[in-house]
Amino acid sequence: MIEKRPFGRTGHMSSVIIFGAAALGSVTQAEADETLDQLLEYGINHIDTAASYGNAEERIGPWMAQHRKNFFLATKTGERSYAKARNEIHQSLARLRVDSFDLIQLHNLGHPDEWDEAMGDNGALKAAIEARQEGLVRFIGVTGHGLNIPAFHLRSLNHFDFDSVLLPYNFVMKQDNKYISDFEALLKLCAERQVAVQTIKSITCGPWGSKNRTSSVWYEPLTKQPDIDLAVHWVLGRSNIFLNSAGDIHLLPRILDAANRFQSRPLDTAMSQLVEERHMSSLFA
Repeated sequence: MIEKRPFGRTGHMSSVIIFGAAALGSVTQAEADETLDQLLEYGINHIDTAASYGNAEERIGPWMAQHRKNFFLATKTGERSYAKARNEIHQSLARLRVDSFDLIQLHNLGHPDEWDEAMGDNGALKAAIEARQEGLVRFIGVTGHGLNIPAFHLRSLNHFDFDSVLLPYNFVMKQDNKYISDFEALLKLCAERQVAVQTIKSITCGPWGSKNRTSSVWYEPLTKQPDIDLAVHWVLGRSNIFLNSAGDIHLLPRILDAANRFQSRPLDTAMSQLVEERHMSSLFA
């Protein structure tokens, strides 16, 4: 079974692989049910979805009736105002067919104007806090993409005591000195406060560019099992973070297989060779 780690200060022991439910955004219910059943086989006990992930919440909903007690359930709102975020939170509850979530996250908060609105007196954070007070959610987090997001998360944590953060992390991004400096500063603060750290884009090869897209994820992913093994094992080699799976149901079995066999972090020499052989590049350059 896949390793479990404390998810920050929540008291939940989450599987180191968190199921990224963006993979369910455009699949049938039968495909979703088959995918979700795979989580049980590997002991995955944490699902991360969002209101903006197509039909993902609706696909998870029917499954929750039987399995809610077995999962830490997280979703996200991308709205910035109080009224719209509050409405979206209630819509997500209905779509997921649950009375409450474990975690609500302010989604992709990395623009100064949006940050100011979301954190303001009538912003999305107010709606999340209200939902927690009403027992609709237990914890509040913040997520983001791009090279500026570690710095934004630091700003967010200095404004409010969030329970979790989510951001990109892979070997290629480690080569960006500014990004990794901010990333390490964020991890240090999160460790001090027991804030859970979720990571995304672990198996990114680079932008699609002019290539024909062969996957539902918006970037070109690694697809061969040995390559995925290296990328997944490299991320899991950091003992205090989690890896959210990629947004494609066909990649999920390979990610789960890799995580199930994780023992230690690959050497940087092996990762550098992978980068060279697969012509990997930064997604956010």
